[in-house]
Amino acid sequence: MSEPQSWVKVGCSNLEDGREALEQALQNLALTDSPRLVVVLAASRYDLSEISVALSGRLPDSRLIGCTTAGEIAAGSALTHSLVLWALGGTGVRVSTGFGRSDDQGLRQAAVEAASCLESLERLQHTVLVLLSDGLGGDQMEVVRGAYDAATIEVPLVGGCAGDYLAMRQTLQLHGTTVMSGAVVAAAISSERPLGVGVSHGWIPASEPMLVTDSRDTQLSSLDDRPALDVYLDFFDPPQEVREDPQAFADFAAIHPIGIRRRDRIEMRHITGFDRDKRSLLMVAEVPQGALAFLTRGDSASVLEAAAESAASAIEGLGGNPAAGLLLFDCVSRRSIFGERHVQEETDLINRCSGGVPMAGFYTYGEIARTKGSGGFHNQTLVTLAIG
Repeated sequence: MSEPQSWVKVGCSNLEDGREALEQALQNLALTDSPRLVVVLAASRYDLSEISVALSGRLPDSRLIGCTTAGEIAAGSALTHSLVLWALGGTGVRVSTGFGRSDDQGLRQAAVEAASCLESLERLQHTVLVLLSDGLGGDQMEVVRGAYDAATIEVPLVGGCAGDYLAMRQTLQLHGTTVMSGAVVAAAISSERPLGVGVSHGWIPASEPMLVTDSRDTQLSSLDDRPALDVYLDFFDPPQEVREDPQAFADFAAIHPIGIRRRDRIEMRHITGFDRDKRSLLMVAEVPQGALAFLTRGDSASVLEAAAESAASAIEGLGGNPAAGLLLFDCVSRRSIFGERHVQEETDLINRCSGGVPMAGFYTYGEIARTKGSGGFHNQTLVTLAIG
């Protein structure tokens, strides 16, 4: 029997020892052919260098990219402290990979260098660029801009920001056997069959649209010419603890993000904190000055509905072809809404929507999806890549 045009396999393990976890994950993969690409998604407790060297030795013909996470998804389940391998192969698939370090040149140029792997890619009918970036490395819209500089409008962008289980100290990115921080890694995938992208968040505008009248980098200073922090607190009127304690504020903000009006959608921005003296809100990525913004709210029901929409939209993008597998980029803030008792509901729903095809992914510090229009960086959103 000939090899399928495209296939996806997933292996995972939560064994504590990294080499033992890798062996178990490889056994789960049950590979009969060498993958074109393996995406390594690892909890921070694992030695990513050790795993990458061992994996490269076992699969010398496969391209490797990966990162640390804020939680993993595999085998239809939400996982913690695990090692996950997502493998893509088949005769109808081509892959090239690249990376860039931000260092002094910044995230935008790092993304340009990572996305330059498109230049060496054998192009088939459908192409997508998968990006993994340092979730603590600065304004992630710069990653989107840099990737777009290289990919242009022709190639959709998908991906997510590496995490460290909310320790907020350091995230790691992997390319081949090179482990970095402050980097962007990329995999350009080209396929004879369609590739579908789904994006949905489930957050509902709670306010009237407001003009962003002062914003610079990741600091949102004013809305409708009023201090942004005052606008936010006056509208939601949270308890006094939220107004005074940074952690209580962060917990509240996780379920009350800000939405930016784009031409065809509302794009979410996560609020990481506040500057009490400047009365400003601190964001994970820019809120463009001159944009229209909304204060939003959501609940577990709306977030679950968005998960179904993201998966269904990605599969619909396959144009009637069956899905070989899914790669998921799910914001860690969404996981916090469910709590650990109910987080499985989301992955169960995605599993049902996709017909139980192999799927894996990770909980991110931000998501990337650009198929058209402006923007392309998201928070508190589920981005789904479907392989046809």
